[in-house]
Amino acid sequence: MGHMDHFSAGWVTPVLSYAMACVGAALGLRCTVRALEADGASKRNWLTLASVAIGSGIWTMHFVAMLGFSVEGTPIRYDVPLTVLSLLMSIGVVAAGVFTAGYGRSRVTSVAFGGLGTGVGVAAMHYTGMAALDLHGRIDYDPGLVIASVVIAVVAATAALTLTLVVRGPVLATVAALVMGLAVSTMHYTGMYAVSVTLTPSGAALSGATATEFIFPLAVVLGSFLFLASAYVALSPTGKHHESAIAAELLREVELATV
Repeated sequence: MGHMDHFSAGWVTPVLSYAMACVGAALGLRCTVRALEADGASKRNWLTLASVAIGSGIWTMHFVAMLGFSVEGTPIRYDVPLTVLSLLMSIGVVAAGVFTAGYGRSRVTSVAFGGLGTGVGVAAMHYTGMAALDLHGRIDYDPGLVIASVVIAVVAATAALTLTLVVRGPVLATVAALVMGLAVSTMHYTGMYAVSVTLTPSGAALSGATATEFIFPLAVVLGSFLFLASAYVALSPTGKHHESAIAAELLREVELATV
């Protein structure tokens, strides 16, 4: 059994990863609120941006935390296509939940299905990201902890959407972002404690990229986008006439940042 260290870089990675999750959640939830005040293309743009923000925040949180993950006796590499797929999956599944929340006629139903979709998106991203790991050994999971991690993600995401869409106010908006960030972080570490590694000693080279070669640069790009976009949305006008242009411009920035 391989000895795992989830905090090999100290408390820097869990604190920074939580901050990334909160920033992504704050931006995404704020865009969701803007969407409720808009219609037509403007509504669609805000919801799309919300999906990208929350999905990117989830992905960045996970892989920043993974920078502190090590297994004694084996190097760790990441399958690049699977890692990119985990980002796209995160955005796509979260989008299903966010669009349900944005277009649902019943606020209760919208929050329930929106929280379910967002929570499942968190879990799907996590376990797809874990599937991208390549090491000298086999990764197994404790089924009970896996189920617990998914439940945590869904319940906390639903709570965050409830605070955002049902009860309004700047203080509660901040609390909602902190709750969503906590959901992502708690789900991540619950899922990680479900992991066990059985080593297969080998001198063969592992395929894939190291964290510093691929994960770290992409995390920096996405993290920078989240911080800049959050500031931009916070300072932008709230009138309907301005919303579509702002959301469309931010979406163009996303496309440029990920090219």
